[in-house]
Amino acid sequence: MINIKTDSRKVKPGDIFVALRGIVGDGHDFIPQAIENGASKIIAEEGTYLSPYEIVPDTRKYLNDYLMNNYNKYLEEMHIIGITGTNGKTTSAYLIYDALNKLEKKCCYIGTIGYFKDKKISDIPNTTPEITEIYDMLISAYDDGYRYAVVEASSEGLLHRRLENVPFEYAIFTNLTQDHLNIHKTMENYARCKQKLFNQIRPGGKAIINYDDPNKDIFTLNYNNNITYGFIGGDYRVSDYQMSIMGTSFTFISDGVKQNIKVPLIGKYNIYNVLVTIIVLYELGFTYSEIYDVLLHVNSPAGRMDMVEYKNNRIIIDYAHTPDAVLNVISTVKEVCDGKIYTVFGCTGDRDRTKRPIMTKIVTDSSDKAIITCDDVHNEDPNRIVDDMIEGLVNTNYEIELDRKRAIIKGIKLLDTGDALLILGKGHEEVMIVKDNKRIPFNDKKTVLKYLQTKNVVRIEKIDD
Repeated sequence: MINIKTDSRKVKPGDIFVALRGIVGDGHDFIPQAIENGASKIIAEEGTYLSPYEIVPDTRKYLNDYLMNNYNKYLEEMHIIGITGTNGKTTSAYLIYDALNKLEKKCCYIGTIGYFKDKKISDIPNTTPEITEIYDMLISAYDDGYRYAVVEASSEGLLHRRLENVPFEYAIFTNLTQDHLNIHKTMENYARCKQKLFNQIRPGGKAIINYDDPNKDIFTLNYNNNITYGFIGGDYRVSDYQMSIMGTSFTFISDGVKQNIKVPLIGKYNIYNVLVTIIVLYELGFTYSEIYDVLLHVNSPAGRMDMVEYKNNRIIIDYAHTPDAVLNVISTVKEVCDGKIYTVFGCTGDRDRTKRPIMTKIVTDSSDKAIITCDDVHNEDPNRIVDDMIEGLVNTNYEIELDRKRAIIKGIKLLDTGDALLILGKGHEEVMIVKDNKRIPFNDKKTVLKYLQTKNVVRIEKIDD
């Protein structure tokens, strides 16, 4: 465990406390609590010059330099893989994590769905948590014999320097579509923020970039060793694919040689995620034969195209919460579903409002019927969120049910033979976030399973609350 903290509540006797100025709080306000908890030194930008204080011009720089100088000698012994992009980060990261562990290489994962070693260790507050938490998790994994790590790099995490000085061996760019404009204001700012990951690849490391994305040139920096992948072109290019409800098989060409792959995942977008996994594994020294065998058995993360069979129908839970992700999921299901498609979804409160009507148009254009409901509303009026979602909408194939549980049950009741119900937006999440950051227990898949259990459709030994 590292001995430097930015959360006064986590300070233990002998720790150093660094007072960071944040967006919604100032660490200087929590110095008394840190001292009370036994901090041996306080790093601050203002205050007394007497011990245990040390006054510095920039506490963030002090923190990041301290971590680098004291812990990077261990991290440099690890293969650390960083993944950024609007969509695909979690699936790509989890596939790499799962494949490496199945190949008997101890790999940890840090990202949206939590902190994993051989199993899930804990939830984490953000896709990319504070840098002290990142180092804590990586050092803990190192101490337990892990020499591989996959880290999701969110734009907000990169903006606030939460990954600064982490020695990435690989930096991966998945794609860039509209999201987080409430923070970045413009798509260019959003892209430039993600580009930061590609400026900290350690010597000998490589950048892996989606050739098909129109923003690829922002990430294909001439001072990096770049590898590209895609359908249109790239060093790894997909030449054809076939898909069924059971999985996908595809062929890609690298160095003029064709390779065939089968995976138990569906969706063209998932082929991109699998390609990323193939490239990383090959660069780490595994043969295509080993890669082929392990990819037959990989698992996707919870809440990503998570399927529940219901009579002759499928209920699909997915985290899709951006226009591009929503379109990808619905388009994929349409390729393998002969019946009607119903979609339950909402939009997050206190986030980018401009994407709300875009998402609603996509869903109502692509589904037979949509049920508009609540996602995490935070401190926003759910009725205002819905008003934004349906503003200018011409399609009428929707209804509004703000109670998410009722909306899901309504969706299930619509299903006939061969239909599909998509429940989008929350995926793996276990809570609904409402006013004043109150967290109400809620999980889409558990809601589905509990309802089906009451209808004697499924037999379940235990559903965790």
